[in-house]
Amino acid sequence: MDKQGFTTGIVHGDRNVGVEHGGVRQAIHTSVQYGFERVEDLIGVFQGTKKGGFNYARQGTPTTAALERKITSLEQGVGSICFSTGMAAITAVFLTLLRAGDHLVSSKFVFGNTNSLFGTLRTLGVEVTVVDATSAANVANAIKPNTRMVFVETIANPGTQIPDLKGIGELCRERGLAYVVDNTITSPALFLPKTVGASLVINSLTKTIAGHGAALGGAVTDTGLFDWSAYPNIADEYRRSAPKEQGLLQIRKKGLRDMGAALSSEQAHSIAMGAETLALRVAKCSDNALALAKFLEKHEAIGRVFYPGLESHPQYAIAQELFKGASWLLSFELRNADRMIEVVNALKLPIKATGLGDTRTLIIPVAPTIFYEAGPEVRKSMGISDGMLRLSAGIEDTDDLIADFDQALKLAV
Repeated sequence: MDKQGFTTGIVHGDRNVGVEHGGVRQAIHTSVQYGFERVEDLIGVFQGTKKGGFNYARQGTPTTAALERKITSLEQGVGSICFSTGMAAITAVFLTLLRAGDHLVSSKFVFGNTNSLFGTLRTLGVEVTVVDATSAANVANAIKPNTRMVFVETIANPGTQIPDLKGIGELCRERGLAYVVDNTITSPALFLPKTVGASLVINSLTKTIAGHGAALGGAVTDTGLFDWSAYPNIADEYRRSAPKEQGLLQIRKKGLRDMGAALSSEQAHSIAMGAETLALRVAKCSDNALALAKFLEKHEAIGRVFYPGLESHPQYAIAQELFKGASWLLSFELRNADRMIEVVNALKLPIKATGLGDTRTLIIPVAPTIFYEAGPEVRKSMGISDGMLRLSAGIEDTDDLIADFDQALKLAV
């Protein structure tokens, strides 16, 4: 079989490249050091002349390497690096590829901790401009001579805004800018950022790909579309590699090796196990989210529903064109925000917790928790009201979820 389907490729991915002793999955390699019979081979691993070898677990193990192959295959890229968390992956990209005096343009609709990271970048001398990226024209208007990179999320957390992914991709290609797309919410099961010209793809593996709330991890994938030989911030020692390898090599050396946010083999194995059911989970979670969104939109206690699968969503047409589904993420507001706490406490199935992409439905009030530190001005610019509730739909039976919301919402009528 020359080309395998999405789930077949994940389930049989380790066997396709070979596993010792006939195992059907890559083993969990807990060794930190890796020994060699010949010291020349150890030197070769350090100098990059011996491919596929390992020297110290901070830079990778056979288990994390197997997960990296899976992520690369899922995103149809040329290589990936796994980190201990999604935020570690994002931070590594910014801190290794941007320098003081550079300019980053980002969607203003981003995860709260990513927004906080922008503040750190500013203190290090990196200029950051945030814009409404639902229009590529806004991104174009923000570009300066020192702009190096554009960053967006496929579906914004928590407001579900979708950037003009294709238009921004074309803009970055024309201007020679690195285009970084966070694919966490959609995951490669619903969308491939490579199709819109992304240079690098970020995934918080903790969420959709692992999917069970049992492991932390993050990944950066190079799509192979960007020519790093023209990028000014690649260190001389990495220019000796092929142009398409230079960006990822610098991230691995400066971002993983030097910063140390290494993914453990145990966590990598757990993520790989979760990934086997990725397509199945995403389909069910998306179905549940759409059913809940339609129910909530018609309910008299609800003021607004934010979900890309609804025709009322401003970017519904983009979601229909680019995505295989609208994901598990939806947010909504009660007409009477004063009843928010009472309604949430009355829900029996959704777990009151932060986190996303779980098999269990999760709910959280946005303003007083995950976006509290951002402050009212930032929340207002992102369309986050004091009464917004974020929901991550799980795989429970749809009728059970709707019945639970129906009984809880009676308190708000």
